[in-house]
Amino acid sequence: MMDKRSKLQARREFLQKTGLQVAGLAALAPVIASRAQAQDKLAPEMVMYQNQPKDNQRCDGCLHFQPPNACAIVSGEIKPEGWCAVWAAKG
Repeated sequence: MMDKRSKLQARREFLQKTGLQVAGLAALAPVIASRAQAQDKLAPEMVMYQNQPKDNQRCDGCLHFQPPNACAIVSGEIKPEGWCAVWAAKG
């Protein structure tokens, strides 16, 4: 049977070890999140993507557009003159 001092020592060691593990995971969280975000793009059909503008809204005027032909949200090749439902004006 453990005495009170041994229990406290065991608890302290446990907390130190798990604390280091949690800190390590916390340090990796931004890397894991950025990789997940890069892979989790939406299919063009899901956002009603079209190859022509809608009114005055074009992909090359959108916050999410990544020249020359990509989007931060929609997967695949994106035409600068295209449009989709997640269009947001550049600030």
